[in-house]
Amino acid sequence: MKVIGVRFKEGGKVYYFAPNEREKYEEGTQVVVETSKGMEFAYVAFPPTDVEEKEVVQPLKPIVRIATDKDRETVRRNLERKPQAMKIAQEKIEKHGLAMKLIDCEFAFEGNKVVFYFAADGRVDFRELVKDLASAFHIRIELRQVGIRDETRLLGGIAPCGRECCCAGAMSDFRKVSIKMAKVQGLSLNPGKISGLCGRLMCCLSYENEYYSDVYKKMPKEGSEVSTPEGKGTVVSNNMLKLIVRVKIEKDGALVYKDFPLDKLRFKKREREPREEADAEGKDLQD
Repeated sequence: MKVIGVRFKEGGKVYYFAPNEREKYEEGTQVVVETSKGMEFAYVAFPPTDVEEKEVVQPLKPIVRIATDKDRETVRRNLERKPQAMKIAQEKIEKHGLAMKLIDCEFAFEGNKVVFYFAADGRVDFRELVKDLASAFHIRIELRQVGIRDETRLLGGIAPCGRECCCAGAMSDFRKVSIKMAKVQGLSLNPGKISGLCGRLMCCLSYENEYYSDVYKKMPKEGSEVSTPEGKGTVVSNNMLKLIVRVKIEKDGALVYKDFPLDKLRFKKREREPREEADAEGKDLQD
C-alpha cells in the first residue's frame, strides 16, 4: 500500500496519509490533510512509499492539497492569536484560583477550536474555567493536562549537551528509559548528570542502548581479574566505543596501568546485565 508520512509539528510523530496521485511531494512540503478532527496543516516527513497494509490504521485519510499561500496565511494568523489567548487564559485561571500551570496553547487550522495545555499536581476542576474561556473566544475550548516530560517537550530548551532537547526537536514519541541504561553505558549515576531539564532520566540514554547492551556483555567487569599478554591484572575501566580495556598490572613491585584491545584479553564473561531499576516512561503527547 502506498502512503505518505506527515508530521503536524517539528519532531512530532509521523502519521500515514493517502497521497494525491496528481501531486508531487518532497520532504518538508507543506500540505493540508483531512483528520478525524477536521482539516489540519502538516509537513511531509517522507515522500510516497510502499508499506505493508497491516502497518496502516484504516481508513487511510487523504492529503487534500499542497498548502497554498492562503493556507500559510491562516497558520500565521493562528500563531498571532496565541499570545493574547495565553494572556486571557492566565487571567481566567487566576480569577478562579486554580492550582494549574498554563504551558502552551494552539489553535486548530480551521480556527474553530483552541487547545490549552497545562500542568498540575493532581486533578483540576476546570469546568467553570472552560465556560469563561468559551465566552471569551466563542469557539470550542479544550484543556489538556500533561506530565512533566510533555511540559519540557512543549516548551523546549537547551539540554546539558548544549543542543536542543531531544523531546522537543528530534523525537517522534517518548521511549522507555531506565537507570539500567546508564549503568550499561558506564555513566555516572549522579542524578544531576543523567537527568534532563524535566528532572527525569535523559531520553538520549535509549538511543545507543542496543549497541551498549551488546558490548557490555563482551567487556570484563571493572575490578575483575584478566589475563593480558603481559600477565594478569585488574580491570580499571572500559572504553566501550573503542573496545579498549585499561588494566592495572603489578611489575617488579610497581603498579603499571596499560590499555589493551578487548580481543587480547582473557577473562570470565559477565553472567548478567545490571538489574532493571526505576523505569521512567513518558506519555506520548498527541500532535
